[in-house]
Amino acid sequence: MYVAVKGGERAIDNAHAWLAAERRGDPSVPELSVTQIREQLKLAVNRVMAEGSLYDPDLAALAIKQARGDLIEAVFLIRAYRTTLPRFGASQPISTDAMAVDRRVSATFKDLPGGQILGPTFDYTHRLLDFKLAAEGESPTAHTAPADSAPVPHVTEFLNRDGLIETAEPSDTAPPDLTREPMELPADRALRLQAITRGDEGFILSMAYSTQRGYGRTHAFVGELRIGTVSVSMDIPELGFPIEIGEIEVTECETVNQFKGSKTEPPQFTRGYGLVFGQSERKAIAMSLVDRALRWKELGEDSIGAPAQDEEFVLMHCDNIQATGFLEHIKLPHYVDFQSELELVRRLRAEAMAAQEAAE
Repeated sequence: MYVAVKGGERAIDNAHAWLAAERRGDPSVPELSVTQIREQLKLAVNRVMAEGSLYDPDLAALAIKQARGDLIEAVFLIRAYRTTLPRFGASQPISTDAMAVDRRVSATFKDLPGGQILGPTFDYTHRLLDFKLAAEGESPTAHTAPADSAPVPHVTEFLNRDGLIETAEPSDTAPPDLTREPMELPADRALRLQAITRGDEGFILSMAYSTQRGYGRTHAFVGELRIGTVSVSMDIPELGFPIEIGEIEVTECETVNQFKGSKTEPPQFTRGYGLVFGQSERKAIAMSLVDRALRWKELGEDSIGAPAQDEEFVLMHCDNIQATGFLEHIKLPHYVDFQSELELVRRLRAEAMAAQEAAE
């Protein structure tokens, strides 16, 4: 049975107006600007850009404002907008070797060439509320940028000199584009990394944490974590050479993992890799752990059946937009479906009661 909904359009319009009023909040409080969100909620902006697959801090800040701070809703807005943009071509692979580093740490080498650069981090804060931040008009403390902005080598290169870590063979094969082609399983590493880098940070973090607790063969060290800006270049056919079209901030993490060897590979260290838009080091580290866990088959390891080793489980459930859509659709009208379920349960109950009475 279907009951027509009367006044639905008017109710939706009123809901939109109410939402706009709730978004604005108390009119006596100054409105939050997109510039303020972009500059002062940078980590939230970075997450929206990463999971939305669109590097634009202004649009990400606007999406956060429109979504009332709901970052998944903001990601949804960014992805929807992204589909309207024209595509002019593909950029060249970025070179993180030439990164202008703001933060660079290694948990494997204390004295590494180029030095450890702590950068802006919560790692050494006391996690106590700072009530001075509640005071308006506070002047920020000036920071000192690294004195030497010259390119710094990757830590894993030092292990490679002794042949102690696997070598990633370069490939000229164009990777599939997850934003233009549907996911197909089994997926190669390039496609897996695309899915993980735009996957929900909380989900990827949980998967990574599970590998550290024993649900996966991942005992990792952070070989290097670096954050900084890299240039983006694009080939221009009319010119015959690439030109730089801009710069983006990225976080890169390479983990070094123990590997006892297999029938096809000798004992050595193996790699896990993560690369994310903006300063998103928690996501980059988690991504590298999940990447390594998913590589068990190509390394000739035996799976222990851990969730983080299950390619389908990870890749088909990490996308927060797909998850949100399927989860939240159940709050929309399902009157006809429920009526049929209701009638079925009533009939089954009647049959069960009749059988019970006949048995007595």
